[in-house]
Amino acid sequence: MRPEPARNIILELTTIGPSQKVTAVDEETGAEVSFVAPANAPRSDIERLARSKLDYVLKKKVDGG
Repeated sequence: MRPEPARNIILELTTIGPSQKVTAVDEETGAEVSFVAPANAPRSDIERLARSKLDYVLKKKVDGG
């Protein structure tokens, strides 16, 4: 089984004090997720969480849930 190719996502990060609001949009489908993370969180962690949340949302749409 081959892994799926990485999706292109657009990230918008807005820092508000010690936190940052993260909005991620899947370029292909337009699906969007948002979450709050610490302002000092590593970018790699932010991207990993954004991809995970987008995968969850897209799978939920496919499964009809």
